[in-house]
Amino acid sequence: MTTTSGTTTVRRTGEHDAARIAALRRAWVEEESGHLVDDDGFEDRFAEWYAEEAARRVIFLAELGQEPVGMVNLVTFTRMPKPGRAPSLWYYLGNAFVLAGHRDRGIGTALLETAIGYARERGAVRIVLAPSERSRPFYRRAGFGPATMLLVKEPVR
Repeated sequence: MTTTSGTTTVRRTGEHDAARIAALRRAWVEEESGHLVDDDGFEDRFAEWYAEEAARRVIFLAELGQEPVGMVNLVTFTRMPKPGRAPSLWYYLGNAFVLAGHRDRGIGTALLETAIGYARERGAVRIVLAPSERSRPFYRRAGFGPATMLLVKEPVR
């Protein structure tokens, strides 16, 4: 699936995109921490994680030309079969990020619309996410609301 909005292209990633996604993940962490993060093994660990997660995770990449500028992913949860009910699935939407210099240009919206379209095409019963305080208005504008049917327990540390 590829969609284009202006000069931004949003596409599903493939097996050769690990380094591009890892670069965005590094940029995200460095933006949040306010400094460069020295971790020489990160890219290798990321590539291993990406290969392991490929069967259950769909990642979409936003690009301006060949430059990766944003990403979002969906983790697939397939429901246990139940007699008398058609098979179903739902998605957890996570790791939504757009580089700071490219925000407020519709890139996040294009990524989100692509992810929602993907889930809709597959008949998902819901998309769940845990928004940051900063992203809550963005998701509310896209039609997301409180998850009144879910419960959460934080693990004891």
